Amino acid sequence: MTHFQTAYPGEAITKDDIFYYTYGLLHSEDYRRRFADNLTKELPRIPCVKKPADFWALVQAGRILGDLHVGYETVAPYPVTIKQGDLSLASIDDPKKFFRVEKMAFGKGKDRSVIHYNANITLIDVPLAAYDYVVNGKPAIDWVMERQAIRPDKDSGIVNDANDYANETIGDPRYPFDLLRRVITVSLETMKIVRALPPLEI
Repeated sequence: MTHFQTAYPGEAITKDDIFYYTYGLLHSEDYRRRFADNLTKELPRIPCVKKPADFWALVQAGRILGDLHVGYETVAPYPVTIKQGDLSLASIDDPKKFFRVEKMAFGKGKDRSVIHYNANITLIDVPLAAYDYVVNGKPAIDWVMERQAIRPDKDSGIVNDANDYANETIGDPRYPFDLLRRVITVSLETMKIVRALPPLEI
């Protein structure tokens, strides 16, 4: 607190502001690029930017990103195009069977603009920009595709079935489908905010 108050005298800075500044800074592409070597070897160091206006821009961005990432399950699902047509017009007698997911896959030749959700649903025209949002070395969409599936554990033989969670815990068989669409929205919105961050001057 004292460190930041000294860096920006006259500014009314709270601990929350410092938290969101840090979250915003850690999303800065300039920061990640400039300190890439350090970030692979040690905990991140948090520098003060030169201008108070840039500090507040990072605070605001961090706050929006924080709300977006914590509330990812409540954002509006991205309005994907479905190859088979508008699902709102489809007659779905058995939602559990219709939305059952086993393993999602990209289109032919690993075309990332196409995601085969299951035999009933194929997403087309998935915006490639959504894959720019990377979490722990992998696009967030890839994490969803990997986790929202039926995966037997090699050692224990226990089967992790995303459909069980969707049906029994959430009570919505289309949860994996909507989660995929929500993460597309989160990815696009995140990159829009990240690319509007001020250049890193420390």
